[in-house]
Amino acid sequence: MKILGTGIIFTRGQGISVLENSLRNGWVKPSEIDVPRTEGRTRPVYQVDLDAVQDRSLLKKLRRADKLSKMSVLAAADALADCGIADITRKKIGIILATAFGAQVTTFDFLDGILDYGDAGVSPTTFSNSVHNAAASYVSSSLNIQGPTLTITQFRFSFQSALQLAQTWLEQGRCDYLLVGAVDQYGDVLGYIAEQKLTTAQDGRIKPFTFNPTCQVPGEGALFFLLGSDQSDSAYCSIDSVSTSGDPDSGKLVDINLIDADGLLPDESAYLSALTPDTLTTAYAPIFGSMMIGGAFNLAAAALMLKQQTHYAAPVQDNPHALLLLSETRPAHIGSIRSIGCNCFGEQSVVYLSKLT
Repeated sequence: MKILGTGIIFTRGQGISVLENSLRNGWVKPSEIDVPRTEGRTRPVYQVDLDAVQDRSLLKKLRRADKLSKMSVLAAADALADCGIADITRKKIGIILATAFGAQVTTFDFLDGILDYGDAGVSPTTFSNSVHNAAASYVSSSLNIQGPTLTITQFRFSFQSALQLAQTWLEQGRCDYLLVGAVDQYGDVLGYIAEQKLTTAQDGRIKPFTFNPTCQVPGEGALFFLLGSDQSDSAYCSIDSVSTSGDPDSGKLVDINLIDADGLLPDESAYLSALTPDTLTTAYAPIFGSMMIGGAFNLAAAALMLKQQTHYAAPVQDNPHALLLLSETRPAHIGSIRSIGCNCFGEQSVVYLSKLT
């Protein structure tokens, strides 16, 4: 299974070129937003600014959509444009959208509407946007994609599970290509829970290699890959294997270990035990923010490294465990990358990627 195109929208902007520039430029302090029902308190958040999107043509079609759906459509459209395949929308394309929390902001708005106006007065548009599969449906209708569409929702490893399903659909011949994406949105309820249960990095710097204690900064965004079995001229890399139940190839040598540590676990020491002292290690959560779907954004960085044959330095390099960090941005020979995620039950997801030959 190969990554043929990538589309992304995150706190720094939209598009794969913005991602590459962000990886080269390193950490940037997140914005500060007011904490509701408090006097003068703020919290750092990596938010997406849809007003900064330059091409408004798609957004004009999405006036009634919520932010989650708008981010999804923009990222999916970019992935199709990035692949360079002629008449790609006429191919048989499936859509698999992964999310940890879904349209939670819109759902809370709908519930607030019931409390404020009663069942008969609440907005039907808000209700329709809160439906589980709404974002994926917007992607399908906006981009004129007729293949099967599915949304996967689970707190951890939702994107990795989507990759596994994509591999199955390709092997079964259900689709020629798959748009596989991940999206989540920041909301005040999510920010409150994270602040109560976890430690917020008040300076905005997520420190992925500290492991314990951890610190988080909420983020949001959307990322889509166009996946297929055939190789195009603009392809990024190959996804060799995906596991959501440990690493069956733990003895396999790779050039880089990429970890999803972002402060969303109270103790992330499980990542330390998964690393080897003589393998380069990196993490890019300080660029995107803390998200349950952060593994998707890390995979985009890994795919870009393999395509460009470039090391991108870890944006925050606090390193109390003396790991062999990827500390410098420079040209390199990269054959393989292992992406590692951990959840609060001690379970591990692993994705192996390799350079195309």
